Amino acid sequence: MVTKVKRGDAAASSSTSSSGAADKRTASQLADTVKESASQIWLAGLGAFSKAQEEGGKVFETLVKEGLSIQRKTQAVAEDKLSEATNRMAGMATELSSKASGQWDKLESIFEARVSKAMSRLGVPSAAEVQALIERVEALQHSVDALGGKTAAPRARKTAAKAAKPAPAKAARKTARKAA
Repeated sequence: MVTKVKRGDAAASSSTSSSGAADKRTASQLADTVKESASQIWLAGLGAFSKAQEEGGKVFETLVKEGLSIQRKTQAVAEDKLSEATNRMAGMATELSSKASGQWDKLESIFEARVSKAMSRLGVPSAAEVQALIERVEALQHSVDALGGKTAAPRARKTAAKAAKPAPAKAARKTARKAA
């Protein structure tokens, strides 16, 4: 602790004793007091520096911990928001897909109806009409077979097969030469 020199004590001692010796003692005492005060100030500065270093490290560690905590919180919030946005986008995609699917189905049915009308105008039978004809032919075939025309059917098949065979190579060459 800093001690103060009282000036009144120094002045009182100088009046009772000789002024030279008293002045020396007062000057020496003053110098010692200044040295001691300077030393105490220096030590107080070192103590403050040490305390600041200690506290600074603790403050730094505290700030790091708080920063880490805030980072975790913001990361969790960001993940929640991202999840929410993903769910919204998935819902919108599903909704748009169902709407588009409905529109494609509608377009497909319109196209099929128009093609069917065009084919019927041209006289092309529909699949149902062709199936009905196949069933009629099969029924007629069964009727013919039941009446005893079993032998006629195989001959007709053989004649149809011969007609479907390509012409022999020699005949085809002769026909090609005559045409040229």
